[in-house]
Amino acid sequence: MQAIGAGLAFEASLAELAGVLRAAGPAGTAVVQAPPGTGKTTLVPPLLANLAAGPGLHAGPGGLRVVVTQPRRVAARAAARRLAALDGTPVGDRVGYTVRGERRAGPRTLVEFVTPGILLRRLLDDPGLESTGAVILDEVHERGLETDLLLGMLGEVRQLRGDLTLVAMSATVDAPRFAALLGGPGSGGGEPDGGGPAPVVDCPSALYPLEVQWAPPAAARLDGRGVARGFLDHVADTAANAHAAGLLRDAGTDALVFVPGAWEVSYVAGRLRGRAAPGTEVLELHGQVGPAEQDRAVSGRRPGGPARIIVSTDLAESSLTVPGVRLVIDSGLTREPRRDAARGMSGLVTVSCSRASAEQRAGRAARQGPGRVVRCYDQKSYGAAPAHVTPEINVADLTGAALTLACWGSPGGEGLALPDKPPAAAMAEAVEVLRELGAVAGDGSPTRLGRTLARVPADPRLARALLDGAVAVGPQAAAEAVALVAGDQRAPGADLTALLSSLRAGREPSARRWTEDVRRLETIARKESAAVGPSVITAPVSAAESLGVVVALAFPDRVARRVPGEGAARFLLSSGTRAGLPAGSPLSGYEWLAVAEVSRAAGRDAAGTGALIRSAAPLTADLAQAAAGHLLAETVEAKFGQGRVTARRERRLGAISLSSTPVRPSPAEGRSAVARALSGEGLGVIGWSTAADALRRRLALLHRELGAPWPDVSERALLAALDTWLGPELEKLAGGAAVSGIDLTDPLRRLLPWPEAARLAELAPEALKVPSGSMVRIDYPDVAEEPGGDRGPDTDDGGRPVVAVKLQECFGWAETPRLVDGRVPVLFHLLSPARRPLAVTDDLASFWSGPYAQVRAEMRGRYPRHPWPEDPWTAQATARTKARM
Repeated sequence: MQAIGAGLAFEASLAELAGVLRAAGPAGTAVVQAPPGTGKTTLVPPLLANLAAGPGLHAGPGGLRVVVTQPRRVAARAAARRLAALDGTPVGDRVGYTVRGERRAGPRTLVEFVTPGILLRRLLDDPGLESTGAVILDEVHERGLETDLLLGMLGEVRQLRGDLTLVAMSATVDAPRFAALLGGPGSGGGEPDGGGPAPVVDCPSALYPLEVQWAPPAAARLDGRGVARGFLDHVADTAANAHAAGLLRDAGTDALVFVPGAWEVSYVAGRLRGRAAPGTEVLELHGQVGPAEQDRAVSGRRPGGPARIIVSTDLAESSLTVPGVRLVIDSGLTREPRRDAARGMSGLVTVSCSRASAEQRAGRAARQGPGRVVRCYDQKSYGAAPAHVTPEINVADLTGAALTLACWGSPGGEGLALPDKPPAAAMAEAVEVLRELGAVAGDGSPTRLGRTLARVPADPRLARALLDGAVAVGPQAAAEAVALVAGDQRAPGADLTALLSSLRAGREPSARRWTEDVRRLETIARKESAAVGPSVITAPVSAAESLGVVVALAFPDRVARRVPGEGAARFLLSSGTRAGLPAGSPLSGYEWLAVAEVSRAAGRDAAGTGALIRSAAPLTADLAQAAAGHLLAETVEAKFGQGRVTARRERRLGAISLSSTPVRPSPAEGRSAVARALSGEGLGVIGWSTAADALRRRLALLHRELGAPWPDVSERALLAALDTWLGPELEKLAGGAAVSGIDLTDPLRRLLPWPEAARLAELAPEALKVPSGSMVRIDYPDVAEEPGGDRGPDTDDGGRPVVAVKLQECFGWAETPRLVDGRVPVLFHLLSPARRPLAVTDDLASFWSGPYAQVRAEMRGRYPRHPWPEDPWTAQATARTKARM
């Protein structure tokens, strides 16, 4: 341990960690909090191995292994190689590793580095982890979904076993949270049995002075296509200039450049090779480069070797220490999973990294001496960034996690002490996907097929497509397609077929890794394909069609058809999402596509749809319908419009219309169409005749003033009781009758209460007889639609019935008539001979005694042919002129 820990800051904390674990006994827990580069990943695993072999912890016969998780394959391999080198033993002997597709560990291995996915599958195969004495979960602050699941599941394992040591290691200040989750001695699953939280062993930062510089770009970092190429040019040029300046001060300066993804790494590295100082070695570090290239990047500079610039994704942020780095160039961007529930999309999106991540990146420059970080953004953007990384469980697609939890015996995460509970909506959606795949039963428990899919190192949808596709297109073609979609390669123009050809020819940097993945998946497909039974693809599939078939089997909800009349680049997915192809995509000439990835996008790249197809393969109509056969449906869709019910027989693949023919609707379909129209648009789709509207207004006044049994005839009430008063007419409309033949007057009369209805004409007459002998129509107020309302929105009559009549027809009328048994006075609009309003009153006696004199003075000169007596009380009421009188 002295040799291994020489020069590492965490060596000073080893005694404290050993003490708390010895005190806790075989089932101890601890949280190690130490900044990146302090040596915790190098020192803690051998410490636990030594404790397990000594008197403090009892390992049992033959000794038990210490398993250490690393969030990335390259980090697991690098950590194992470094520890083995320090131990003086070959990799695979006392120190080994297991990652997807590669294992270097044997019976003598004491410390094994693995990825979280490897340990999850081991837990499902061996829930007791009988051959493991201690588990170290490294980089828990990154909040990866699989690491979060391991925290909860290992808490349950500790409840079953009394000799499993569990240590969580974090590079940030969130350690107390994990300490409470792990619990103290004798506890499990975050429920301390008197032990309280797990002890936290801290390690002070070993940073030297760090100079921070800001170099914001002239334009935005992101555009409609993702990371703007102009910004990547800015990052590369900034790195080249800063590194050249650093070399003038110290020839031993190496630089580390952070960009969000593998494609950006390749782009920036390519530009740097033409702009960096002469003799500078530019290396790439991301998950797709081969192990040899990764080893070159994470190893220190050879004595006398050239200066180096390592361009990396965020895996060098905390998982790996790159020796010799004194300069960091930070783009401030990272790639995180996001789920769009509304559009059924999920995938990686580029966002600003958290402030905690920015600090970890910057700290890489000051581990071995004074350093400098150049941030290619401004301080305002830094301040606006989130404090910590977004937990993956809150934003990612949870289908794989849901299957793991189901196989563990905790459907939906029920009963597990997780750092964050999975969002209920996202988990419910994931479980529904698993049910469609046949992976879980109705109660959420895994089926035999579900347990088979859980053993495949791929998303459950891709795992099912691998097994289905092996039967339909052959194991090799299915494995190629699944390895292609599961990888992180960028398809040019979204064309997966072109990318597949390039990988087969070895022209892509990740071709070797893809070939290894294909070989492994093909073995699984040959072994497990019998679990799915006959394929849904019964017709022969050509080699050119096989890629699209497997993609469609994996994502039937993303089978897409070009939208007629909207250009060659717009497609409708079977899920209902509209998405566009990138400009100039070679796929734009195809009618059908199997879409593997679609994400939010803006601008012309998404063809105005708001969603961009990022990878897809051509498909035929027949194969699309076969692969997504469970989405096929044939329905008769009836609608009520333009005054009549019409219907069409629709054959659909999800949201995609395959055919549409006019048919005669059944009575039930017609009734449903009419009901939908009335519910959405109201009774106006039928229309109110003058007589029906007048009757409705009269009934509304009686209901307002007298209440029951007079009916509520508001729109809301009438729609709620359609069968009661409109049943026969609805049947006529449902049968194809036109609304022009429907009058709502008689239907309304069905609502009249008996025997009270006999007084309708007395309480609310249609017309009023005035002194001249004329019968003048009464205009009743609009029907109130809000409960408690007393008039329509466009009336100024106070909700009272109105009689508009010429002033001369009311001479001598002293008492204002009242309706509804004297409750409601009539409001008179007294008109001129030209039927223009002269006065509005509900008190005729007061009008004749006062305002009439002024009206007379103004009107008798204008209308001399009509009577304007000085005494209106005794004058004859008339509708005629003086001559005709």
